[in-house]
Amino acid sequence: MIGLSVIILATAFTGITEEHQIGHAFEEALPFTALLAVFFAVVAVIVDQQLFTPVITWVLTFEGNMQLVMFYLANGLLSMVSDNVFVGTVYITEITKALAAGQITRDQFDLLAVAINTGTNLPSVATPNGQAAFLFLLTSALAPLIRLSYGRMVIMAFPYTIVLTIVGLLAISSGHLADTTQSYYDSHLIEHHSANPSTKAPGGH
Repeated sequence: MIGLSVIILATAFTGITEEHQIGHAFEEALPFTALLAVFFAVVAVIVDQQLFTPVITWVLTFEGNMQLVMFYLANGLLSMVSDNVFVGTVYITEITKALAAGQITRDQFDLLAVAINTGTNLPSVATPNGQAAFLFLLTSALAPLIRLSYGRMVIMAFPYTIVLTIVGLLAISSGHLADTTQSYYDSHLIEHHSANPSTKAPGGH
């Protein structure tokens, strides 16, 4: 809605209202939009066929802080292959089902949500697949001008991938996430949630 509002306001104030003039502004984004459509289709198949369910079921066999670590790692690896937002959507949907089924507590659900969000945002910088900004740059008209290829982006992102992944892993595995969250509870900066979500998990689309 924000993007559409900006387009409407910008064109209205500049006096450009001809469709053929406005259309050229969207041509460069068409390859990126097509890839997003593909990702949506992939995620729809994953959710419908429950392809992530075995992995998530296995990760849920761990307990406590190790469960957070395993979710972070599993989520991070998959986010390197597919868009991080879509992977995060699938994982959040699955742990919502686990919460509704009573497999995890609400406090653990909140910690898992943070671990999943961290996993989808840090290790996903490894490839253009994981980050929409990288993918948009790779499919833009600028890429061939600066000789930017898929392989070069992976190589350039490698140091950041290592550092960010290790920092995120240490923050979770050391118990810093759980301890800091508890301190926020004690300080009443955040409050415990007691209400369970509905048994019908969100579709994620």
